[in-house]
Amino acid sequence: MEYQILGVALWLGIVLVAAELVARFSPLGGEVSRKIVHIGVGNVILLAWWLRIPTEVGVAAAVLSGVATLISYWYPLLASVSGVGRKSWGTFFYSVSIGLLIAYFWPRGLESHAALGVLVMTWGDGLAALIGQRFGSHRYEVWGMTKSWEGTATMAIASTLVSGAILISTYGLSWPIGLVSLLVAILATGLEAFSKFGVDNLTVPLGSAFISFALVQWWAG
Repeated sequence: MEYQILGVALWLGIVLVAAELVARFSPLGGEVSRKIVHIGVGNVILLAWWLRIPTEVGVAAAVLSGVATLISYWYPLLASVSGVGRKSWGTFFYSVSIGLLIAYFWPRGLESHAALGVLVMTWGDGLAALIGQRFGSHRYEVWGMTKSWEGTATMAIASTLVSGAILISTYGLSWPIGLVSLLVAILATGLEAFSKFGVDNLTVPLGSAFISFALVQWWAG
């Protein structure tokens, strides 16, 4: 187990160091740094799945990550987190969602659904923000929030691809699995568009994971 924990810790360390270097010394800005954390930390779910990290270790790591995030909101220890901490609780919700998904799906041998929920948020929201800010010329507003159709389309496409890849690798290729992937993407895109204060980092992973599980069980049954 020591090597498993070391592998996860090493990956997270590399991600945080890279994000801090970008935040402090690169002209790319804090948003890019935050997305490095967002995408890098999210992909740790694949490493945890591959290394068969025990449930209690995964949950403990998520709790520690959440505590560190809260501390960084008030004491700017991590520039890649604290730069946006007072405007959004997203990074904290991200840790919470990972912990909850591991706690529920890991003991049941359903790691694929936990990974799906996390990675839909990781890649869907991460790429949507970057594409939307870079190329988002067609804007719309939801609850006082400005979004772009380019970012929303990116969220939908990335969510479909991520869901499809994980579900097909787990259950095989079939039309119900393809439909489940599409429905997950529609739900995730809607939750991301209508969420405020970073709560999409909680609603999107949980919603994607549980709807994918429910739909697969319904069709399998």
